[in-house]
Amino acid sequence: MQQEDQHLARLVVLCVDDPCCVAARPTPRLPSLSFSITAPGSAMFGTESSLSMFLNTLTPKFYVALTGTSSLISGLILIFEWWYFRKYGTSFIEQVSVSHLRPLLGGVDNSSPNSSSSSNGDTDSSRQSVSECKVWRNPLNLFRGAEYNRYTWVTGREPLTYYDMNLSAQDHQTFFTCDSDHLRPADAIMQKAWRERNPQARITAAHEALELEDCATAYILLAEEEATTIVEAEKLFKQALKIGESCYRRSQQLQHHGAQYEAQHRRDTNVLVYIKRRLAMCSRKLGRTREAVKMMRDLMKEFPLLSMFNIHENLLESLLELQNYADVQAVLAKYDDISLPKSATICYTAALLKARAVSDKFSPEAASRRGLSTAEMNAVEAIHRAVEFNPHVPKYLLEMKSLILPPEHILKRGDSEAIAYTFFHLQHWKRVEGALNLLHCTWEGNCTAFRMIPYPLEKGHLFYPYPVCTETADRELLPTVFHEVSVYPKKELPFFILFTAGLCSFTAMLALLTHQFPELMGVFAKAFLSTLFAPLNFIMEKVESILPSSLWHQLTRI
Repeated sequence: MQQEDQHLARLVVLCVDDPCCVAARPTPRLPSLSFSITAPGSAMFGTESSLSMFLNTLTPKFYVALTGTSSLISGLILIFEWWYFRKYGTSFIEQVSVSHLRPLLGGVDNSSPNSSSSSNGDTDSSRQSVSECKVWRNPLNLFRGAEYNRYTWVTGREPLTYYDMNLSAQDHQTFFTCDSDHLRPADAIMQKAWRERNPQARITAAHEALELEDCATAYILLAEEEATTIVEAEKLFKQALKIGESCYRRSQQLQHHGAQYEAQHRRDTNVLVYIKRRLAMCSRKLGRTREAVKMMRDLMKEFPLLSMFNIHENLLESLLELQNYADVQAVLAKYDDISLPKSATICYTAALLKARAVSDKFSPEAASRRGLSTAEMNAVEAIHRAVEFNPHVPKYLLEMKSLILPPEHILKRGDSEAIAYTFFHLQHWKRVEGALNLLHCTWEGNCTAFRMIPYPLEKGHLFYPYPVCTETADRELLPTVFHEVSVYPKKELPFFILFTAGLCSFTAMLALLTHQFPELMGVFAKAFLSTLFAPLNFIMEKVESILPSSLWHQLTRI
């Protein structure tokens, strides 16, 4: 073994010394430095050629994997965004951008609700009684003959629905009739007249009752439905007032003599209150506002327990017409109580008074820079409170939606109440300089995202959630033939959820098409990328033609 190794070593030495073996060996390569001058624009051409080579080397499997992965990632983002939105009521990406990016850009977020107002709202909502779609008599209802019928003559449309008029007929039977009407022939005729569906039959019955004897309710019916002007209606109501007062004094003396006299006295009281209230409304419509205010105050003092008629809402509207804001505030201090039911008139009048203090100098740009002052914050919170109670009102106050004649009955927090309020109070908002501007800014910030009430149909902030049945009741009260009923604003999906949903759907469709037609989608991808880089190539060519060749050469070397 050792001899064989020695023999092999001799052969190697001989081969090394032999020049033929040396020539046969491979010559080692030394690193060489090559210098070349790159022409201007050759780097871009090299980039294009390398990009085209890269695209040509991609297989259809790459496109399938790419689109599938993109679809999966966007789907996961969409699922996370939807879960976060359902739990917290806002988009995670939107919240991060508002919380972290907006302060860096100089923005100020003043949308955080006040904790004290929240606690007061909880107490308020706990003390209020939940009423499912209770329909109320409109405190400012118009006259059928002098106003509703004139609208029908001009437009040919019926402003009142059958459901609304049927409710009024039930109210009239409750307020103006009693069990003892059969004792007086005129009252017996009027008891049947209030049940008539045909207006002309009711008017004929009222005239028949007056032929027998003077009847206050007969004059009421004629003033409401036959009089074609407010002046005529006022004359008829004054005649009814004389009869109503005498009947009230007579029944007041006999009210404790039995249940029958109690019912009669209750009926006479309702008739007298109704007549005085309508006379006050006639004075308000005829421009005698101070006289109307005096009549309303006297009526409220004389019958303080009849709060169900909501006479204070008529008083608030008349005081706003006189621009007597101090008296308006005094009335609100009495009726905007935590234990009393709210209305759009109460909430929006309170917001108007607080907006009046700051609206003339309010600027959204200045407020965004310096933040809201205490008075501005109070006004904004009052508007938020009013909007939460009835979110339909701002669209009518800002004239984003056309008004119609208000119905005779309203649904609190519904579209019918918004129409009834705006019909009489729009002029008061316009009279206060800047009030509608402040309402518009606050309305946009509050209702486009509804940050304070993420789910207004499920959970409230200051009040109970919106009743679900309100839309159905409003469609019965309002003429849907020429009016589109407003519905409660629901929480809109944030932009990022819609964007991720669209991105997920788009990438999923691309993944499906790529899986079915990989080669064709590869061609489309190459064409898309080449089209995408075409403007960049054009810009580089322009830059190449402008810059000197030496400078471009140095840039390409860098």
